[in-house]
Amino acid sequence: MERNIGFKERRYIEELRILTKSTAFDCVIDDRFDRVIYVIRQGDMGLAIGKKGENIRRLQSVLGKRIEMVEFAEIPDEFIANIFKPAEVVGIDRSAENGPVNVLVRQRSDLGIAIGKGGCNIEKARILCRRFCGLEIGEVLLVGETP
Repeated sequence: MERNIGFKERRYIEELRILTKSTAFDCVIDDRFDRVIYVIRQGDMGLAIGKKGENIRRLQSVLGKRIEMVEFAEIPDEFIANIFKPAEVVGIDRSAENGPVNVLVRQRSDLGIAIGKGGCNIEKARILCRRFCGLEIGEVLLVGETP
């Protein structure tokens, strides 16, 4: 997958490195939801968040946007589960060949968290999955529902 990182994204990644001493692979500026989404190197998530979230708060005040972080994983299913955290993803349904993948959650409360207010979390998943895995996210379903 080819990713082009622009000047603004590089500046934001460098700002994260300076403030938190953690490494980001990528940065997505999502103007629709007024946020910056960082894809953090595996194992650096605690360093990036900081004690009681202080690094995120500091970065939000510097950049003036809401900050969201996702921990990278080499395996696409693990990466998708990381995108939807804190919702507990129990599986990924790849029923259609080259079609969209459906994300399965067990509890109704996780369904709301996974979709997010105004669809912000599922939109984040769609952006990151296209960019890193070459996959399209279809729907978020409760276990036992059929698409």
